[in-house]
Amino acid sequence: MDWLIFLVAVLAAAAIVLTLFAVGWRGRRQRQADIPRPRPLPEDLELPRFEADGQYVATTTAGDWLDRLAVYGMGVKSVATAAVFDEGLLFARKGAPDVWIPREDLRDVRLERGMAGKFVEKEGLVMVTWQLGPKRVDTGFRTRAADHKNPLVSAIKALGPESATSSEEQL
Repeated sequence: MDWLIFLVAVLAAAAIVLTLFAVGWRGRRQRQADIPRPRPLPEDLELPRFEADGQYVATTTAGDWLDRLAVYGMGVKSVATAAVFDEGLLFARKGAPDVWIPREDLRDVRLERGMAGKFVEKEGLVMVTWQLGPKRVDTGFRTRAADHKNPLVSAIKALGPESATSSEEQL
């Protein structure tokens, strides 16, 4: 009988914690309601310059890698492909809306150690800073193959972000 009481208590505690997470995420979405939806994917894209499979980590407020964007599914991890086109950058995500970043909205690209929900080895994440309406944001992407990181960064830099840097240039 004691184990049944213990089981009910554990299940009740888990339900309370999950409810608090849901309420917090809903509150975050309400606070971020003024953030515009990312632009739609153009219909007339050519073949990508470069593609890399990996994991879309999250989109956060630029410089505050714990402040995930809850709107439009942008704060949710997902398996994705990063594809660099002449017109911009696409994160084609499985199970979540794709994220299209037009070329003119790109601000920076670099390699970082981590962000909300993902911390890896030094220079393990490709971090893209871009303009989402009036808000500057960071999007993290972890390539499946380590040797795809630098070519992805180079392909994005070739689009001409205004202050594209990588940790290699900072040395």
